[in-house]
Parts: sequence; structure tokens; C-alpha cells
Amino acid sequence: MSIRHLFLTAALMGTASTWMGTAALAADTPGTPATPATAPSTLSLEQALQAARQNPDVMAAQRAADAARADVTAADRAPAPTLSAGVSSIDLQNGAGSGSFWTQKRLDKSLGLDWTWERGNKRALRTEVALRNARAAQADGTDMTVMQQIGAHNAFYDLLAAQQRLQTVQAIAQSAQQLADTAARRLKAGDLSAQEAARTRIEAERARADVHSAQLEQQQATQALSIWTGQKPPVGGWMAQGTWPTTKSSTAQAEDAIDALVEQRPDVVAARERVAAAQAALQAAQALKNADPSIGATFDHYPDGTRTNQLLGLRISIPLNGGQRFDGEIGRALAQEQQSQDLLQKTRLQARSELMALMQGWQASAGRLKIYDEQIVPQATQVAAQAELAYTKGGLTLTDLLDARRTLKTTQLEALAVRSEHAKTLGTWHLRSASTTTP
Repeated sequence: MSIRHLFLTAALMGTASTWMGTAALAADTPGTPATPATAPSTLSLEQALQAARQNPDVMAAQRAADAARADVTAADRAPAPTLSAGVSSIDLQNGAGSGSFWTQKRLDKSLGLDWTWERGNKRALRTEVALRNARAAQADGTDMTVMQQIGAHNAFYDLLAAQQRLQTVQAIAQSAQQLADTAARRLKAGDLSAQEAARTRIEAERARADVHSAQLEQQQATQALSIWTGQKPPVGGWMAQGTWPTTKSSTAQAEDAIDALVEQRPDVVAARERVAAAQAALQAAQALKNADPSIGATFDHYPDGTRTNQLLGLRISIPLNGGQRFDGEIGRALAQEQQSQDLLQKTRLQARSELMALMQGWQASAGRLKIYDEQIVPQATQVAAQAELAYTKGGLTLTDLLDARRTLKTTQLEALAVRSEHAKTLGTWHLRSASTTTP
């Protein structure tokens, strides 16, 4: 393997656009799995995030918010009046007489209307509970959207890392096969021992096995992205099209800035709205002590011989509630209000802890990535290039050459893992810190 091949391997770590060319080159290598005939469809990060905003989980959360808004309409209405009609004073012995049913028969016909008067501001409190729950459901929908986008974002970069990992191991497999072919020719010429030729064949087979593992990881990454986007992958799969985010100078957020972000998070907003709903429900339970009277009127029509009696009656009914009749309802509402306060405090603590962990993880991954890009990978590449040159001139053993190659391979894959971790932590921080909802 020449120095040119070695540097090509290192360059593959950041070049997603050369995937098809590298795969085709690997397909020409003996023993390397060929690329499927169907080309993969390109998928950008923005497309993945847009699909995540419309996946089944997000749509289900939106339907729940729609149902909660409908509850507001159902709550904001007074009790319906009751219309009643009846016939009384029926003489079973002599009968009702002859003539028209409405004007001549001796029947007392009545028509009544009753209406319940809600006291204690019950309707407004009932509507307030439904409104607060609707706002909480809306915030839940926003939080679900953010979580699905975070999942799709991380799955996208997992796929991009799997693609580039496959590119790297394919290039390594090609180089290992070239070295094995060269060793076989030198063995025939009597310039190399059978043991060293066998070692090169072993390295080539190990590289081929790594290619199979990398292909499986790419397929699994595609399926994971399918779950988060809610879309079925095309026949040829997806090819993540994008670049890795650059390392930026990260500065720690101040305490008050973190606290402000916590209060803007949709999960905290939802918990806060549920506290307000529980407080309104407690007031509604306490309002049950105010009895709701029913007011009604009845019109009676009774023909009696030559004249017709038309009577009007008024009535009012008041439920006789004892002083402790609604203590159970009030006690339950009080316990639920306290429970909502506890859940709000827990949600705030969890949100703050998550934001702090995201910020610290982003800062740590940015520092690690800078070390790999500026120091570790260049040094490993230089050492491997020197080993290649020394081996071609007979100044290095095969063992040392293989060790240098393994070190370079491990370093490249570690750098790719760090780059993926940095992209995911940075994207998660941006999505979480930018997620707000307006109740």
C-alpha cells in the first residue's frame, strides 16, 4: 500500500460525497461485498427534521390538543333548561268526556320549563380548568415535536457516521487486500516468508469482516431514522447528505440564562399550566358548597264544562346540602393541586439538569474533537505514512507496519465517534434551548 492510499483513507472521514465512488472501488476488490444496484436516496438534515414534525407521535399529540380545546367549548356553557309536559286529573270512572282533546276533554294539560341557576362562579371556574388543560396539552404537543426532532437529528448523524465508517473500512479493506496480493507475489518470488504472507491474508479477511459489520450498522441506522421520521426507507435506503458542524468556541451559560430557558421549555410550561388547572379545580370544588337552585314555571290548561281554566304556576327548588357534603371533593382537589405543585418542581429540576448536562456535554465533545482534529489524527496519519515508507525500503517489519495501520484505523474511527457525539450534543442543545411555547 502506497502513501497515497493511506492519505486517501484519512480523507474519507470527512467526505460524504464520495460514498458511491468508494463503494464502487471496493466492489472491484476481490472478496469485498458489492454495492446494491439501486442507488440510495439522499436525505438532508432539514428533511429529516421536517418529517419528524409530522410523524405519528407528533400527530397523536396534536389530536390530543385538539380534543382538549374542544373541552373548553363544552365547559363554557350553562346547564340546559328542561322542558316538561304532562296530563293529569284523568277521571277513570266517568272518562274525560267528548270533544276536542285540546279544548273540550276534561284533562288537566300542563307545560313546564325549569332552569338551574349555577352559583359560585362554577361555569367560569369549569371553563378555566378546561382552558388550562388545553394549554398544557398544547405544550405537550410542542414538547413531543421537540423530542421527535431530537431523535431524528441524532439518528441522522448516526446514519452519516455509519456511512463514513463504511467508507473508511472499505478503503482499509482495499489497502489490506492490496498488501495481501503483494505479499502473495513476493511469496512466489521467494522474497517473503509464508508466515508473513499468511498474516497479510488474515488482516485482509479481518478488514472484509469489518466491512460487513459497517454495512449492518448503516442498515440499522437507516431503520432507526425511519422510526423517528415516520417514513418508510426507499428501496435503496437513505444516504445522509450533510456536513459535520464545526467546533465553535463554547461559553458556559449564566445561571439566570439557564433558569430562563428552563421556564420556556414546553414540558415546564405544561406542568405550570396543570398547576393553574388544579388550582381552578380546587376553587370549583369549594364552589360546590353554593347550592344551585332550580327555577321553573308551569302553564296548566283544564276545560271544565262551558269554561276553560288556564293557570300559571311558579316554583323554585333548592338542594339541601349539609356543611360537610362536599368535603371529599374538596379534599381530592386539594391533594391534586399539591401533587401538581410537586410535579412542577420535579419537572423544573429535571429540565435544568438536562440543559446543564447538554451544555457540558457539548463543551466536552467540542474540546475532544479539537484535540483529535488538530493533534491525534494528524500524528497517527504521519506515523502510518512513515511506517509505509520505511516498510517499502525494508527498514520496518511487517508487525510494525500492521500496528501502525491498526493505530491509524482506531484513531480514525474514534475521531468519527467524537465528531458524531459533538454533532448530536450540539444539535440537541440548540433544539432544546430554542424550544418555546406560547400558552
